[in-house]
Amino acid sequence: MAAREQKKSDRLNRLMGEAVDVIDGIFHVYRAWWADILTLSLIIFVPLGLLGAADSHALESIGPGHDVKVLALIVGALAVTATGVLGEVFLAGAIGLSLTHAEDGRPPGIRFLTKHLKFGPLIVVDVLYVLSIAFGFVLLIIPGFAALVYFALAGPIVEIEQQGVKSAFRRSFRLVRGSYWLVFMILVPIEVLGESVRKGIEAACEALLGHSFIAVGLGEALAEVALSPLFAIAVVVLTRKMMQQKEGTILPGPSPRQLKSGKLSA
Repeated sequence: MAAREQKKSDRLNRLMGEAVDVIDGIFHVYRAWWADILTLSLIIFVPLGLLGAADSHALESIGPGHDVKVLALIVGALAVTATGVLGEVFLAGAIGLSLTHAEDGRPPGIRFLTKHLKFGPLIVVDVLYVLSIAFGFVLLIIPGFAALVYFALAGPIVEIEQQGVKSAFRRSFRLVRGSYWLVFMILVPIEVLGESVRKGIEAACEALLGHSFIAVGLGEALAEVALSPLFAIAVVVLTRKMMQQKEGTILPGPSPRQLKSGKLSA
């Protein structure tokens, strides 16, 4: 019994140590590149937030008997949502691509990213990822969390390894398998706490600026700017860690530890 308890304690201590290491990596990537990450996030999410809020405001202002207008605005809302997915995918993919193509510890420019990002596969991966999580939560809570965790690395894998959609999901599952609780401990709190922070930011913007589409749009945009990079960086750091830990694969570019120390690879 004592030996079993000791093994459990050792596993828990090892898990906590790995989680702290990942969190440390997230912090140092954000600290080293915060200006570039926030600038890119602002460029992506402010226009998208305003567009989404404007469409929602227009839908609320339409009275009964305007089915054609409602249909047109719903289509517009779906288009904005699809573009919003593109924004999130662009950010996550950009961070993953930037770490493998950094020069002297600095990320490549936007022109490089827009030229090299695999937009099509990334969008498909992101949509399927969201749908798998939603479907999992409709069935039961546990399948939803399983989808969130096991398929989380698919997006970075598309960019880092130039994988297709199906192979990226399979690769993510294989990398996460055996490390489920580590990925769970990192990503689930970001999502749960992030939602509360997001609502708080949106409420604060509405309180300051009133209930208008500009206030709602800015609230949504600022919330995304503040929170989306955390999830994106976490997924990229976990992907690199899983590849190195399980396969001995050391990806090109600076590691979070090198960004922390300033001792960068040539």
